[in-house]
Amino acid sequence: MIDRHDRTAKAWWGSRPALAQWARTVTEARWFALTVFILILTNGALLGVETYSALAEDWRYWLRLAEHLCLAAFTVEILLRACAHADRPREFFRDPWNLFDLAVVASAFLPVVRENSTVLRLLRLARVLRTARFLPQLRVFMVAVGRSLPGTFSFLVVGALLLYVYAMVGWVFFADANPEHYGSLGRAVLTLFLLMTLDGLGDAVRAGLEISRWSIVYYASYVLLASFVLVNVLIGVVISSLDEARELEREQGDENRRPGTALPASAGPPADAERELRARITAARQALDDLEASLQREPVQREPVQQR
Repeated sequence: MIDRHDRTAKAWWGSRPALAQWARTVTEARWFALTVFILILTNGALLGVETYSALAEDWRYWLRLAEHLCLAAFTVEILLRACAHADRPREFFRDPWNLFDLAVVASAFLPVVRENSTVLRLLRLARVLRTARFLPQLRVFMVAVGRSLPGTFSFLVVGALLLYVYAMVGWVFFADANPEHYGSLGRAVLTLFLLMTLDGLGDAVRAGLEISRWSIVYYASYVLLASFVLVNVLIGVVISSLDEARELEREQGDENRRPGTALPASAGPPADAERELRARITAARQALDDLEASLQREPVQREPVQQR
């Protein structure tokens, strides 16, 4: 709890709206977003350069310096975004992009992560995903992918059952004649999984016809269910999730542009006016309670009606 009688605490409490307003002015500027976007691309380019052993060995010092500079710049960026929510800290943690950025940047300072080069490279690679924050279409696509996960899981379950059933049928009929592709359940599943992409379907059908004419029914039914029905269902799930993500992005944009939906973070005087209004309402309620109590203690005496 902040002691309101402490002058230092009062000064900090009163300066938070001004700090938030200044930080918001910086973070919402176009040059700031463009600079961060260029830094993210630079970070990705540095990761690509490090894959070439000769360049990484010759430019080790400069690559390490550039990595430290990028990390410092990303740290300053996340601090500015946090300062932009100084007067309403909870709003900062309600934004999933802020949580993602904070986790990616803060993890680089952990001792365990810094000592493990593989994990550190993965975290640096995760920074590339932050480009979705500055590209609306990519952000919508990532939201759509996240919303399509439940439907995708159902698709995977149905696809796995279909592969298992057809793999067992293929093992029963083609194991002896074609052990290379159907000699075991694992080989049959791998063969059918590749046939789902229609790769090598002609060779598989010709080999099956040499074994039995009924193999055409086996392959035709499998291609119809796996390549056409299931894949189209998956596409439908993704497209539906993409439409939902676009609608959600549009609603959020309308709420941000709609006046009066949220009080600006720098609203110091309106906050004081609101507290003053609440105090007046409380005083008025107290006065009404006192008046009601006085009326109950001193009931009004009616004057007797004079008879004419």
